[in-house]
Amino acid sequence: MARDHITRIAQAYPDRVEVRGRDLTGDLMGRLTFTEYFHLLLTGEEPTEDQRSFLDLVLVSIAEHGMMPTNVAARMTLAADPGSLQGAVAAGILGAGRVVLGTAEECARILRDSREPLEIVREIRAGEGKVPGFGHPVHKPVDPRAERILELADARGVAGEHIARARAFGEAVAEVWGQPLPMNVSMPIAAVLLDLGFPVDAVKAVPILARTASLLAHLAEEREQPLGFHLARAAEEAVEYER
Repeated sequence: MARDHITRIAQAYPDRVEVRGRDLTGDLMGRLTFTEYFHLLLTGEEPTEDQRSFLDLVLVSIAEHGMMPTNVAARMTLAADPGSLQGAVAAGILGAGRVVLGTAEECARILRDSREPLEIVREIRAGEGKVPGFGHPVHKPVDPRAERILELADARGVAGEHIARARAFGEAVAEVWGQPLPMNVSMPIAAVLLDLGFPVDAVKAVPILARTASLLAHLAEEREQPLGFHLARAAEEAVEYER
């Protein structure tokens, strides 16, 4: 097989499996936690203690947030096809876009933008857009998850230029909007991951992995306490009411 057709992630042989050049059964199994293994799979490197700790932290912070659209979509899909757990999970993950879950990637990109935060925020405001990582329909005046990530980053000495820049964006948003907006959890997730060396393109993978765990919990509950069709009916009634 040509070398350009071989993945660098893993290879399976008759007597062993190698993952990122390491022996799966002889080295990784029993030594790495799943969080550490995810970091290895995603980046090719085993995490430092800070990288592992904060990857754990952000996975926990973003995994669950109640009956979000991703969970509703998954539950309704399972209600329609009770045998398709994988299809229901996929339906939920397909909703991980610019509004739900995908915002962390957008936050990472503006944090890496070399322009001043005030310039970026003014440009977004002029285009009648929303600054990623700011504003929340429920958490006001602060998002407690965001506050906790920033608090721990400061306490453990990992807060660097990206967390400082996230706070500068908060000041810029308050100036341009004429009032402070809550920094939601997506901004400190992006900031702390970048400060710990994660590549920008890997940031979105973290909330997707976290929400997959939550979807599986919702789908286990859906099988015990079906809500999918009730949710669909409620949506229809809401549309009729609006008319």
